[in-house]
Amino acid sequence: MARGSTRPTSRDVAQAAGVSQAAVSLVLGDKWRGRVSETTAERVRQAARELDYRPNLAARNLRLGHTRTILLVVPALTTEFFAGVYTGAARVAAEHGFGVVLYPSPQGVGPAKDPFHSAQAALDGVIASSMAADALTAIRGDRLPLVMLDSDPHGSLGAATVNLDIADGARQVAHHLLAQGHRRFLHLAADIPSWTFETRARELAARLAEVPGTTLRTTHAPISVEDARTAAEAALTTPGPRPTALVCDDDKLAAGAYKAARRLGLRIPDDLSVTGFDDLTLATAIDPELTTVRLDAELFGQRGMEALLAVLNGRTPTEGDIPVELVVRGSTAPPR
Repeated sequence: MARGSTRPTSRDVAQAAGVSQAAVSLVLGDKWRGRVSETTAERVRQAARELDYRPNLAARNLRLGHTRTILLVVPALTTEFFAGVYTGAARVAAEHGFGVVLYPSPQGVGPAKDPFHSAQAALDGVIASSMAADALTAIRGDRLPLVMLDSDPHGSLGAATVNLDIADGARQVAHHLLAQGHRRFLHLAADIPSWTFETRARELAARLAEVPGTTLRTTHAPISVEDARTAAEAALTTPGPRPTALVCDDDKLAAGAYKAARRLGLRIPDDLSVTGFDDLTLATAIDPELTTVRLDAELFGQRGMEALLAVLNGRTPTEGDIPVELVVRGSTAPPR
């Protein structure tokens, strides 16, 4: 072939490799396994390198009916945690030639208005948090290749599920506070019906029940500082022995608990130990700094995107929950 300024085509690659154009398409589209031999695939790749061939992705996507676009459904764009999830997912997507569209589901749960005339025509796949799962019906996302985040792996809508080890996070909190000598606990739980919060509550109760003499009360609140303050203040003034440890489902809930304690004249951690979940920037902005469970949001998003790409390519996603870590700071201490 005359090189010059003429752009090589897939036909040129096929001729150079001595194969059909269909074989070139399979190899360069990474769909060749089980269809052509490894030797043939390498011959095609070598020909493409020598010719400096670059496939026309736009034309290819139109021809195949794909847009190389992934929808990420999250409860809210203003949440620091889900911003990290997006960052990790978008980085992996970009490395594989995909773009990511963010779709917030109002108030953390659906249904939400369809942002596309036809989700199935506009998207190649969906990644969705369990807290926004109801929105999937509205956008027909449950009919697309789907990976669920933070969801019950035994009842997930998706072809794959990616989870942080939330249960272990709750165990670490319980063991830390029990080791300090706490026996009277208050759980400030997120007022959102989702697998992740149900798992935290169940695991916390199970671990505390293992130690004789412990008591656990639970109160619920929406995830906002002011709602958490109101709920915590009411729970802490309920007749009976006051809890010495307050376990919060989220760092924002913990910040609300700080405000409640201050209003009641309680000192943290002298009168009340407080723990959170997420390790948001907020955790080190309050005083004393918050003992909380660190969740790697970017790695979470990365693993979610890797799982969806595996599904799209007919591979089995990597299994195993993502480890979490209890970060001990100044908000917890032995009870007086």
